Amino acid sequence: MSSASDIRIEPLQATDHAQWDAFVDDHPDGTFCHLSGWQDAVTKGLGHRTHFLVARRGHAVAAVLPLAEVRSSLFGHGLISTPGCVYGGALAVDDAARQAVVSHACALAEQLGVGALELRNQHPTQSGWPTKDSLYVTFRKPIVEDDETNLKAIPRKQRAMVRKGIKAGLESEQTVDLDRFYAIYAESVRNLGTPVFPRRYFEVLHRVFADRCELSIIRHGGTDIAGVMSFFHRDTVLPYYGGSRPAARSLYGNDFMYWDLMSRSAARGFRMFDYGRSKRGTGSFSFKKNWGFEPQPLHYQYHLVKSRAVPDVNPNNPKYRYFIAAWKRLPLPVANRVGPLLARHLG
Repeated sequence: MSSASDIRIEPLQATDHAQWDAFVDDHPDGTFCHLSGWQDAVTKGLGHRTHFLVARRGHAVAAVLPLAEVRSSLFGHGLISTPGCVYGGALAVDDAARQAVVSHACALAEQLGVGALELRNQHPTQSGWPTKDSLYVTFRKPIVEDDETNLKAIPRKQRAMVRKGIKAGLESEQTVDLDRFYAIYAESVRNLGTPVFPRRYFEVLHRVFADRCELSIIRHGGTDIAGVMSFFHRDTVLPYYGGSRPAARSLYGNDFMYWDLMSRSAARGFRMFDYGRSKRGTGSFSFKKNWGFEPQPLHYQYHLVKSRAVPDVNPNNPKYRYFIAAWKRLPLPVANRVGPLLARHLG
């Protein structure tokens, strides 16, 4: 019978990345967000200190837990699995290994003096921990090779919007030009009242996950109107960061962009479309639900250290309402200069 007594926990070393990723790829609950490349993305792209933990029995990996420390005077001090990621938490071969690595993380959180340890679990794993499961959901749905079957699976009203985008003469271009994508994305999030992540963050993502990453730009009449940075893991495609310019709205640019990605991914053999995380009550939540995707609650769980309550850093918090309204009015060059200083702390 397995136990925690024969487990040792170590920090991830550069020589361990291949073994870590093989464990993630083989684990039934392993996700793109658990891959070791996020260590570089978080440290070099967002400037946070990481604590990626490996639990071993002998030489074999028994559990992994990616963690990063986010420290901000505005948004607090936390230990998160993982900033920038939709999913997180520990992957383990058994309960003993899971509890060993989570207990180690709790001790680390106490040592660092954070407000809370946050595990971005898809399913609750820690009995008795405070859980935030009514705010965030994810949207995942199987796809097949046949375009017509995938199109018919989209509800009629949304399917009509996809067809309008196709008829509008939009073009999809896959590129390695990060500047084009970032220009679209930065303008899009400013218009939503959200600070943009640093450009270097996307540079690191694009470099570290080069064989799993795609930049797709949607054009109309020679003009870039929308773009999405997508990732591929196992049988799943994840449109992770997407944005559009105002011109895309009347041309159904977003509808076309995601349909184009779905169609091309299905033809390449991917069988799961992961639309990612959204907050309930937001436009992105409604958009994804309109595609026939059913929201699946995410169970973010917390070990409170200095905080008395679960952290509430999200745009739905009323105290950020005026900030969001003001941010939408900022000139784009100002938003692009100031935004990365704030966004890197949002997690």
